[in-house]
Amino acid sequence: MNKGDNVLSNVYNEEKGKMPKFTKRFVESIAPDPEKTLKFWDAEIKGFGLVVLPSGRRTYCIEYRNADQVKKRLKIGVHGHITTEEARDLAKRGLGQVAHGHDPAEQKKQVNNLTTVEDLTNNYLERHGYKKRPKSLQEDQKLLQNIILPSLGRLKVLYITRRELESLHKNYQNTPYQANRTLALLSKMFSLAVSWGWREDNPASGILKYQEEKRDRWLNEEELERLWTVLDGYPKHITAYVFKFLLLTGARKGEALGATWDQFDLEKKVWTKPSHLTKQKKKEHLPLSEKAIGVLRIVKNVSPFPSLYVFPGRLAGAPLKEIKTFWKRVLKESKLENIRIHDLRHTHASHLVSSGLSLSIVGKLLGHTQASTTQRYAHLADEPLRQAAEVFGNKVDRLTSKTISS
Repeated sequence: MNKGDNVLSNVYNEEKGKMPKFTKRFVESIAPDPEKTLKFWDAEIKGFGLVVLPSGRRTYCIEYRNADQVKKRLKIGVHGHITTEEARDLAKRGLGQVAHGHDPAEQKKQVNNLTTVEDLTNNYLERHGYKKRPKSLQEDQKLLQNIILPSLGRLKVLYITRRELESLHKNYQNTPYQANRTLALLSKMFSLAVSWGWREDNPASGILKYQEEKRDRWLNEEELERLWTVLDGYPKHITAYVFKFLLLTGARKGEALGATWDQFDLEKKVWTKPSHLTKQKKKEHLPLSEKAIGVLRIVKNVSPFPSLYVFPGRLAGAPLKEIKTFWKRVLKESKLENIRIHDLRHTHASHLVSSGLSLSIVGKLLGHTQASTTQRYAHLADEPLRQAAEVFGNKVDRLTSKTISS
């Protein structure tokens, strides 16, 4: 079809009411009018139209009257993004809905107004985030920004499927801890969506988590001695006493850095941790050793200025925050590898268990609310039993040796 034929088709279509059947060849042969928008109607399906803009953009649409006899037009898609035949199928489907009393334009409008995962994220942070500890909230925000929003942000909450969440979880199977934390966060968010009436079920429910290998790294006696010797080399460095305190108490880093002097009774040797400081959000009373009390007394003298916090930061009225840089220096000087600050807590617990203390006692010292949490140290509890068993074995060995020699 040449340009003259195309112009003639336009005239017939708009002025004489004659309508061509839409084909790929016909649609692509239309020359745009730089002065106005052109409209064409398919000869085969009543209400199936094509709008050609002066820019050359060709958009398929359907036009109909709803049950209230209000004239509506619904865009189906742009030629090039969908084919003519795909547009024809969509037109049949949409006009079929009209014949059954539905309004596809209104339905699309409702879908567009549905809550997205990005909306759910914002509501989660606003309505639930303030209930979490700052560190946990920061971890949530990282997962949201780096994983959840890039993958699901634009999708509608109502239409998210379990399969989509399973696929996202599977994408991070090589980092099981991160994958499981992401799944747990999504489960919480969709649980809130259900309670808010945004959908009827939680698509994250029932998805199996990956097995996570717990770290089993703690300092043996020789490594502990090396570390303590290096820390002794910094008698004026406040951060050195943080690490000593963590070793002697088994406290979490956040608990120690957030500790204030009013929580301690140095005479009774007790640290009363307030609920906002503990992971379980429950007040805890921790007995302190004479060695730990000694560290606290030194800290009072070493602190550059009086402070509410046991381990003050550089700014008055603020706690110490950045300790990782000094930790790296200490590890290098101690010639220790693969040791995290949190492993000082494991070291404290491991030495207590291997020295004969029961798991229940150690669990209470660590502030564990569930016995299963302390169970990771169970294998160390065998050592005192093994040593006790050897006592009689060695005695028998000595007796039988005398018998043989005589």
